[in-house]
Amino acid sequence: MTYKVLLFVHIIGVILFLGVGAGSAFYKLMTDRSKNIQAIVKVNSIVVLADWLFTTPAVLIQPISGVALAYVLNVSLMEPWLFVSIILYILSISLWLIAVYTQIKMKDISLDALEKGIELGDEYQKYVRWWIWLGIPSFLSMFLMMLLMMFHYWIVGS
Repeated sequence: MTYKVLLFVHIIGVILFLGVGAGSAFYKLMTDRSKNIQAIVKVNSIVVLADWLFTTPAVLIQPISGVALAYVLNVSLMEPWLFVSIILYILSISLWLIAVYTQIKMKDISLDALEKGIELGDEYQKYVRWWIWLGIPSFLSMFLMMLLMMFHYWIVGS
């Protein structure tokens, strides 16, 4: 029973991280392309809120449930596939934390532009570029980690 509960929690964590990440990236990029400042302010606020409500708990749940699963299954954290997964997790979360900072900056810059009645300038676009370049490897690292967890038996045979 413990194994099934831990596995369920672990899978939900991955789904939340990847799902919220992909969804937020899509609707934020589409809204930015619209150049509608009111929509951009609203969506930037929603992206930040979604990260606090969904991604942050997933980020905290993943290592706890992962280590607990390894313990229950008597699998060493130094097992090659698991060790690589841990490295990918650390990379993904490190990039995500910086991306969260850029999201907050974009939210603040867009709100300021709306209040002043001005267009979004180069500073906002700089943060958008950073957010994209941080988000892609963060998402891919988490996705690769998920694939290792799902298919490690076929990849490395253990």
